Amino acid sequence: MRRPLKQPQKRITDKHDFLDGLPDDLVVFILSKVSSTASSPSEFINILLTCKRLNRLGLHRMVLSKAGPKVFDFKAKNWSEHVHRFLKQCVNAGNLNACYTLGMIRFYCLKNRASGLSLMAKAAMKSHAPALYSLAVIQFNGSGGTKQDKDLRAGVALCARASLLGYIDALRELGHCLHDGYGVKKNLSEGRRLLVQANARELALVIRSVTSASPSLSQSDPSSSLTWRAGDYSVCPLLSDYVYNVAVPEVQPVGLFMREWFEMGPGRVELGNGLRLCGHIGCGRPETRAHEFRRCSVCGKVNYCSRGCQALDWKLRHKMECSPEEVVVQGNDDGYGGVELVNDGVI
Repeated sequence: MRRPLKQPQKRITDKHDFLDGLPDDLVVFILSKVSSTASSPSEFINILLTCKRLNRLGLHRMVLSKAGPKVFDFKAKNWSEHVHRFLKQCVNAGNLNACYTLGMIRFYCLKNRASGLSLMAKAAMKSHAPALYSLAVIQFNGSGGTKQDKDLRAGVALCARASLLGYIDALRELGHCLHDGYGVKKNLSEGRRLLVQANARELALVIRSVTSASPSLSQSDPSSSLTWRAGDYSVCPLLSDYVYNVAVPEVQPVGLFMREWFEMGPGRVELGNGLRLCGHIGCGRPETRAHEFRRCSVCGKVNYCSRGCQALDWKLRHKMECSPEEVVVQGNDDGYGGVELVNDGVI
């Protein structure tokens, strides 16, 4: 009786790699989706290091143009010529987030004012809201120039464009300008409306971030609430009147980069000449000349690049650190305690 024939076993090396069978245009499309949703630079760069094909297609113009803002969330300690080159490649691909990020770094950190302004303007012309607002702050302060280079009307116009895009910082800044008649005709009712709108948008964002992170969080369960402590910038007492607090919305990565660059970066870049950083922890903008930023008129210890940054820092931290025993601070509609900004040396 004959033995049954044995079936030949397939070798592991004969397995087909489905990725090799995909056409380049489909792989580029997939990588574009990955770059637009990546949560960190390493998440995207690790893909480029996988193989030669992914490295080549990952640097395709379409993939780089779609990269999201978190792909550019670099740490100051990791700054190098390779990072600079990667940002320039993304800029050349037409990525607006890269234009804004590299523009801010060049303007404030590398002190290449003209190139930084050009990159931010490139993003602003394509309706990039953070770039529009940053240019507005530069106009308000005359950054990179003298005090006579301030252009309040241009700053208001840029804020107005960014606010139409729903950018919260621009809404808050424009509200303060209208409320105080700063660079524009005073309009109390419209200013208050914009401040309320900014706070409502901010509240919607932080509630959405909390509910997505902790779906079980509700008013009926106060024990699951987030607590706020002095010096802890991860939460904000926006809902302190309603039992629990909520997380602070994410700040622009480039703001954290600049603060790290000047405070904890390699060799710690010194500002010098009495220059100061903005007091808002999420901003990171430095002064480009002495007494460029304005100080809190109550304590005179903290300086801010804008009224919007002051309003945020008041809610986060400064409300508890200011000197209430010396000056009685009256609350107002936007919750920034009635503290005003004045130029250094002006009482």
